[in-house]
Parts: sequence; C-alpha cells; structure tokens
Amino acid sequence: MDKSVLVAQLVRQLEGSARAALSSRDAVAAEARDGATPDEKREDARAAHQLQSLGRAQQRRAQQAIADADALAIFKPAAFSPASRIAVGAIVEIEDAESGEGRTFFLAPVGAGVTLTGPGGDGHLSVVTPVSPIGRAVLGKKTGEVVDVTVEGDVREWQITFVG
Repeated sequence: MDKSVLVAQLVRQLEGSARAALSSRDAVAAEARDGATPDEKREDARAAHQLQSLGRAQQRRAQQAIADADALAIFKPAAFSPASRIAVGAIVEIEDAESGEGRTFFLAPVGAGVTLTGPGGDGHLSVVTPVSPIGRAVLGKKTGEVVDVTVEGDVREWQITFVG
C-alpha cells in the first residue's frame, strides 16, 4: 500500500480543519464586532468575553492543525514486513479476541482520530498516534502478539494480525 497517499489525505484533512477553525474564528470576531450595539456590549460583558475566548480557542485549533500538517510534510513512512516491529508509519490490523471484530489503523506522528480511506477507496483506516492507548500498546510489537488496551474503562484484548 502506498502510504504517501494516506499521508497526503491526512494533510488535506488537517488543512481543512485549520480552514474551518479560521472560518469559525472570523465568524466569532464578526459577531463580537457587529452582533450588538455598543450599549448592549457594555451591558453584557460576559457574552463578549465568551466570544473572545471562543475566538482564541479556534485560533489555537487552527495553529495546531497547521503545525500538524507541516510536520507531516517531512514524514516519509517506511515499508514494513509482516515480521517487522511496529513503529510510526505502520499500518496495523488488530482483531478483538472476544468478538473477532477487526480494525485497521495507521500509526502516524499526528492526526489522531482522523479516518482515512484506503487507496482506491479500499476500506477505512483510523489514525492513531504513539501517545494514544492503542499506539502505546502496539509500538514495538509484531504480528501475532496480543495487546491489552483500556478503552472507555474496559480492558480489551486484541491480537495483531497484520503489520505493513
């Protein structure tokens, strides 16, 4: 699988997130500026403060998404064999030991929680990072190993079925 396609897709999604955050920031600024008369603004200083806080939060969100996209610009994921130890850049398939439910994810340096479409529309991959519970659990492991991960307070046992 050509992982550069996944990286490019992740960059596009992060850039879209940055654009959305900047648009929200601008809408909040317009509301704070134009949404009320000067008298109304003085009377409701709390609302003005909330709008300012929301604007700053959207600005931080945009800055983080841009920084993440920039970090991915230099990220070149290596090829992995099924016998390789899992590291950042790996595509990993796991299977729940109890339910048999499978899940595929891309272990990336940034972009946690984003869902990517496989090349040619072939399935979906979740992006996880090394600091996530799943990322920490699988780092350094190999195909066939079993990892325990706590998800929403429940310990789940997953077998690593593929590394690529």
